[in-house]
Amino acid sequence: MGTTRKNLVQAEAKALRLFNEIEKRGLIKAGRTEEQLNSQVFNLAFELFGIEKYWHKRIVRSGKNTLAPYHENPPNLMVEEDDILFFDFGPVFEDWEADFGRTYVLGNDPYKIKLKEDIETAWYDVKRWYDSRTSTTGAQLYNYAKELATQYGWTFGGEIAGHIIGLFPHEKINSENFPLYVHPKNNLDMHLPDPKGNKRHWILEIHFVDTRKNIGGFFEQLLTS
Repeated sequence: MGTTRKNLVQAEAKALRLFNEIEKRGLIKAGRTEEQLNSQVFNLAFELFGIEKYWHKRIVRSGKNTLAPYHENPPNLMVEEDDILFFDFGPVFEDWEADFGRTYVLGNDPYKIKLKEDIETAWYDVKRWYDSRTSTTGAQLYNYAKELATQYGWTFGGEIAGHIIGLFPHEKINSENFPLYVHPKNNLDMHLPDPKGNKRHWILEIHFVDTRKNIGGFFEQLLTS
């Protein structure tokens, strides 16, 4: 395992520990707003790892806000009983970035539970597909993820399906820099090295939604090995 990959894996392991601790401490419950939950997670990350730096905005979305893609900033909602919500956090551990997302269901609604489970299963479907290929453009990967959403009975809710990750700050990504995103306009091979000749590492994010029922879910972690 290369040094960069090793550091990214270690950063992600810490992000997983953070998310596990969120559940262990019972922070995910009805009766608090998204912003309140966001602040509690921030405080917990500082308690566990001394983390104050995040490379992108911290996201907690519940209810109808789970439909919103990353760039939107929907109004702050209260987490309700039997709700569905997701987290998307990008903590920086000793200058190495993580990007981690998970969906949670309060209660026993089978439809919401299916959405949560389908998203995670689909993430691993896409990873297996990516790992089986020696050349894949960002557009090809995005379209494959979008097709999977349909196969599972959902709609793909994200404008992208991932992006590069690395040492903070990684290559500058913005809305027009398509080669650094898993984006339908990125026709470059994701296996190409960066301008310095280093292997690029990618995050894969799966966002499935049902616009009729106003719910969505999200699963995100490191794609490349």
